Amino acid sequence: MLEAGCEPDEVACGTMLCTYARWGRHKAMLSFFSAVQERGITLSVSVFNFMMSSLQKKSLHGKVVEIWRQMVDKRVAPNSFTYTVVISSLVKQGFHEEAFRTFTEMKDVGFVPEEVTYSLLISLSTKSGSRDKALRLYEDMRSQRIVPSNYTCASLLTLYYKNQDYSKALSLFLEMERRKIVADEVIYGLLIRIYGKLGLYEDAQKTFEETERLGLLSDEKTYLTMAQVHLNSGHVEKALKVIELMKSKNIWFSRFAYIVLLQCYSMKEDLNSAEVTFEALSKTGLPDTGSCNDMLKLYVRLGMMEKAKHFVAQIRKDKVDFDEELYKTVMRVYCKEGMLREAEQLLEMLGTEKSFKDNQFFQTCFRTVFDNRVDEQLDEKDLAFDHLDTMALVLMLNLYVADVNSKKTEEILKLLLATAGGLSIVNQLINNFIREGDALKAETLTGQLIKLGCRLEAATIASLISLYAKQHKLKKAQEVFAAVLDSPTYEKIIYRSMIDAYAKCGKPEEVYSLYKQVAEKGHDLDAVAISIVVNALTRSGKHQEAENIIHKSFEGSLELDTVAYNTFIKAMLVAGKLHFASSIYDRMLSLGISPSIQTYNTMISVYGRGRKLDKAVEMFNAAQSMGLTLDEKAYMNLISYYGKAGKRHEASQLFNKMQEEGIKPGMVSYNIMSNVYATAGLYLEVVELFQAMQRDGCSPDSFTYLSLVRGYTKGLKYTEAEETIDSMQKRGIPPSCAHFNLLLSALAKAGLIVEAERVYKKLLTAGLYPDLACNQTMLRGYMDYGYVEEGIKFFERIFGSVEADRFIMSAAVLFYKSSGRDLKAEGVLNSMNSLGIPILNDLEVGLKLKTS
Repeated sequence: MLEAGCEPDEVACGTMLCTYARWGRHKAMLSFFSAVQERGITLSVSVFNFMMSSLQKKSLHGKVVEIWRQMVDKRVAPNSFTYTVVISSLVKQGFHEEAFRTFTEMKDVGFVPEEVTYSLLISLSTKSGSRDKALRLYEDMRSQRIVPSNYTCASLLTLYYKNQDYSKALSLFLEMERRKIVADEVIYGLLIRIYGKLGLYEDAQKTFEETERLGLLSDEKTYLTMAQVHLNSGHVEKALKVIELMKSKNIWFSRFAYIVLLQCYSMKEDLNSAEVTFEALSKTGLPDTGSCNDMLKLYVRLGMMEKAKHFVAQIRKDKVDFDEELYKTVMRVYCKEGMLREAEQLLEMLGTEKSFKDNQFFQTCFRTVFDNRVDEQLDEKDLAFDHLDTMALVLMLNLYVADVNSKKTEEILKLLLATAGGLSIVNQLINNFIREGDALKAETLTGQLIKLGCRLEAATIASLISLYAKQHKLKKAQEVFAAVLDSPTYEKIIYRSMIDAYAKCGKPEEVYSLYKQVAEKGHDLDAVAISIVVNALTRSGKHQEAENIIHKSFEGSLELDTVAYNTFIKAMLVAGKLHFASSIYDRMLSLGISPSIQTYNTMISVYGRGRKLDKAVEMFNAAQSMGLTLDEKAYMNLISYYGKAGKRHEASQLFNKMQEEGIKPGMVSYNIMSNVYATAGLYLEVVELFQAMQRDGCSPDSFTYLSLVRGYTKGLKYTEAEETIDSMQKRGIPPSCAHFNLLLSALAKAGLIVEAERVYKKLLTAGLYPDLACNQTMLRGYMDYGYVEEGIKFFERIFGSVEADRFIMSAAVLFYKSSGRDLKAEGVLNSMNSLGIPILNDLEVGLKLKTS
């Protein structure tokens, strides 16, 4: 304190004040400063600077401003340092306008501001959204040839990013490189974000990697920025890898990190991980609106509407703030599920929210639900229907269609039809219902449109007919078709869908009838419709009609595609018209239509069935030379025909090649190859395949065991064959007569008649009824080895319970004659004559005994 009667001069006071400041005794300094001011002592600018600088270091910016104002009052001329300190404290204290006035004053008196001052004011302008002011400051700084700091550059990059001036941002970054201004993590993070906005995802990734290489990667924001860039580019896995990298660095997982992670799982449609993440996010506080929307959209996309409804109920109970996007998603759930009461409650609740007062989407929903209500929640201007939101009308239409409210449905439909493109939107909505398999909603809207005199798009009508066909509601499909049949505009797609409907519902006669009706009217169907007709006729055995349509298609100007030609070739293959099938293939090639793998597969069958194995092989090789990926079917088709031609070696080689090409054999393939070996009596190879298929996870079926039995019987391994039949029974696979007949035939041919009889009895105890082949086999054995009495007993036991068969009855005649029972023989002959069955004259009892 200054004592009375002892007046120090300005220098002494200044020295004392600086001493207090140097010691950090700011309270004493301020008290002494007040006393100095009371005595009217004028201090030098250097003392003021020292005091303000000391106070500023302790963040006492208010005191700095006070001293500055007293300095101004005392008319002490500030220097450059003064302005630098004061402007900083004015900004920190929130006196922004005064800071800019002081900055202007500084320049007016001829001082050049330091970079730190420019940087501070640029940052302030950027944060306040004063884009032009920030840029003027930067240009002014550049005119003074002041090199910007990385902090200034970061502020400008943020400004450019916010205003989407991405090219300027990149130019600034290049300027930094030229001036050798070292970028920090904040700048690299901004650059990554900008590259992401520009779609330069590789550049963003390179920048991220460079940040890591320079040892600057430490902030969560940088990691999450890179993750969001990956998300925006659709690379969810890459985004997750970045977050995993962040976790591995033990970087604290913030609330924002959970938000980004939830976005990843939502986009990936990983429901379990998304729910776990949402729960973790909820523990940090009330979930944000965006995360709630992500979670709800995921439930909707996955069709988990019950979970979606429960989730909506929960976030409403938790009083989560709704924005427009979340509101739209919630309304989509309510409208899809017909939850009218819940939709009304939500509209009531949000009607008081100021943010929704001018929201066109919300107002459209509100006025649609409460159409005749004068509600004090709404302003007069809100009551007008001048501007309707189309999406809102579509959702409301969904709501009332689901609620089965025809009156409201019609009202909203009229509003929607009055909007631009409304009819097209309604058609699309009907198509959506059809895709979801909701025929009732589609039918309801269709009926309403017809009632209002609107004509549906042909594609919509066709889709509705197709939906009914899929659901086997043929009558409904016919009703829709009949309603548009008299339309002046002929639409191929509608006729095609009705033809397909008849085909799917197993009505080949109606398919053919409708085809003829269209032809009689002089209309042409497209290649798809023709293919459907030919397919339907082929499946129903009407091969001549199918052939006629194929010929007619070739005569007209109809453009046929690969699929149509494939259909034609297959139809003629099934009909047994192999020459015509080949000619269709030749025609296809001559017209320059490229065959598909299905074409070659079918042609292998055409030539294979026609016993033109070389041609079949040629087709297989042609498919390879065309660069087509040969599938399992192509390989096995040819292998099957190799087997039928007795070329087991070639079949085996091709089977091995197929596996070398990476094609794993399935059940059918193993069975085909097993049968090839079995037919050749190579039972060891069959057993080896049997074991291989089980190792590959294929469970043997009835056909597999049939090959095993065939292989053993061909190899004269009768015991093993019988054990195989027993084994399949133990595995729960019931044997057929075919399995037993293979063994019966082998035993009978070997003259082991007693064994054959035992196996025949086993067949009966297995609950099977012997078929014609089994009975023929037994009689053949009795005949070949001269078992006359046994043969007669067998015949008399089965006679009357089997169909009239030439061999069985001829054998009976021979047995009776051989035993001297001519009258019995005559009786069987008379039966044969009455049935028109000629006797076999080349049969002989005991033939095998004579040749052995």
